[in-house]
Amino acid sequence: MATNIEIYTWSSCPFCIRAKALLNKKGVEYTEYAIDGDEKARALMAKRANGRKSVPQIFIDDQHIGGCDDLYALDRQGELDPLLA
Repeated sequence: MATNIEIYTWSSCPFCIRAKALLNKKGVEYTEYAIDGDEKARALMAKRANGRKSVPQIFIDDQHIGGCDDLYALDRQGELDPLLA
């Protein structure tokens, strides 16, 4: 079964671009929710992300991973690839 990866972004956010670059480098497909200016979507994201309103917010199989720095930290620790497999 394919891994379900979701990322909430703003189109001009450098951290969002960086997080998507890592996911692209890993060759995985993901669903992007571009929530630029959509406060209703941002509120939904924050509810899923334990109140975090910054972007990006990343979820793998409904597990909240966090933001860009969290994603890169998992990769450095060798813990990202098993989540993506």
